[in-house]
Amino acid sequence: MKWIFRFYNYFLSTDKDFARRLRRLLGFTPVNLTLFKLAFAHKSTISDKTYAIQNNERLEYLGDAVLGTIVAEYLFKKYPNGNEGFLTKMRSKIVQRKSLNTIGDKMGLDMILAEYNNTRLSRSMLGNAVEALVGAVYLEQGYSRTKRYVIRKILRNYVDIHELEHFDDNYKSQLLEWCQKNGQTVSYKVLARYKFEKRDRFKVAVLVDGKKLATADDFNKKSAEQTASERAMQSLGLTAEKAS
Repeated sequence: MKWIFRFYNYFLSTDKDFARRLRRLLGFTPVNLTLFKLAFAHKSTISDKTYAIQNNERLEYLGDAVLGTIVAEYLFKKYPNGNEGFLTKMRSKIVQRKSLNTIGDKMGLDMILAEYNNTRLSRSMLGNAVEALVGAVYLEQGYSRTKRYVIRKILRNYVDIHELEHFDDNYKSQLLEWCQKNGQTVSYKVLARYKFEKRDRFKVAVLVDGKKLATADDFNKKSAEQTASERAMQSLGLTAEKAS
């Protein structure tokens, strides 16, 4: 029966362009196009009546849990001798906001977000959309097919697992280790908490021996601390600065 809806969505629906774009992205034509539209609806958007009070936050919540489980299982099987600490770090590297934003960018989700939202796009919306998309796939396809989609279409195409093995992006931990070796203290201070795109955003400073070395803003305080730590390490000459 579902094939009839998929046929209709792909060939006859007024949303057939969206259905075809999703087929290229997912490898299948969804039955419930409304669900997948919702995956790209950010709460800051003033949308039509259908989505006036709905956004992708619930799907993002679900997708976050599903994605974390799939990645954990994938790593567990890929590294049969990996201990808990190694597996936890590897999972964090893959599902952290920064990584998901990059994955969303590589997937071209910015084009879909731009079409279905009338707000200025932020980079964090890309990662949110990845999680919401996984949530939508899970509701329509179930766990087994969602796992196959995540592994085949996301992990294998957009994540270099072997590179991540040797890449340490926990700048907060690295900065703490450096300070301990050099007899210095490190601390963090929230300079401001304000609303941006209808969400709380934090401005955090990192202080070494009481001296402010760097600041950073993010929707998550821990993410802001990580970015501030990276910038502090750059100012101390401990890591190469990113090309702007």
